[in-house]
Amino acid sequence: MTASKIIAYQGEPGANSHIACREVYPDRQPLPCASFEEALAAISDGRAGLGMIPVENSIAGRVADIHHFLPQAGLHITGEFFLPIHFQLLAVEGASLESLRSVYSHVHALGQCRKIIRKYGLTAIVTGDTAGSAREVAEWNDASRASLAPALAAEIYGLKTLARDVEDEDHNTTRFIVLSKTPDWPAPGNGPVVTTFLFRVRNVPAALYKALGGFATNGVNMTKLESYMVDGEFAATQFLADVDGHPEDPGPRRALEELAFFTHEVKILGVYPAHPFRIATQKAAE
Repeated sequence: MTASKIIAYQGEPGANSHIACREVYPDRQPLPCASFEEALAAISDGRAGLGMIPVENSIAGRVADIHHFLPQAGLHITGEFFLPIHFQLLAVEGASLESLRSVYSHVHALGQCRKIIRKYGLTAIVTGDTAGSAREVAEWNDASRASLAPALAAEIYGLKTLARDVEDEDHNTTRFIVLSKTPDWPAPGNGPVVTTFLFRVRNVPAALYKALGGFATNGVNMTKLESYMVDGEFAATQFLADVDGHPEDPGPRRALEELAFFTHEVKILGVYPAHPFRIATQKAAE
């Protein structure tokens, strides 16, 4: 299979990232990678045409690691996808809710399923990946051990489901971005789009306030603004932002021009269609 038909993701088969790949690109072959760095490298070196990477969760917040890797990856955001997250309590054949003593999963999954863990008095043990915990439970073949993982993991590793959709909150959603080695901007005026960009403000008083003022005066909706240090320097703060609109639209174009006056650099990471979930959420909030 050619690289153009392969999509990389971080995690083991059966992870939520694997599910996102199958839902958005059912005709592509998912490529599991042990780390975010490996997944990004697979795109950069041509082993995969695209990557499906989680960036934030409605309960757990941002996926911290990816924000450090993304600026240096040299890749472009070409799409986004919002996946409702559901966890199943999985165990081997012969196990029951009464036989369970411990449960394994990623730290975020354990934190999002506290009620069922507490209900059955289970010892929560952190693993590196939700699907990986399902694989381990299948390998151990121990009726006292369970996994919190997606339904796809049960299918892949032959586990049975003892309890379905056990997450504490029903609005649990993860946002993924689609990455490519080449940009793929939609034409302006062709439906709602999102522009994601990086910038670094000058180290002067009110620099951030002045840098963002152009978005307000030009009527541009900024839906995300996150900051993080660069190379461990307290004086070097980089910002990642999402705004509604295309850089060639009048409002965003003027706002980005004003932003350049108060920054060391502005780098557009991607211009891509807004996912229907984003549009529906924004309308509900109006």
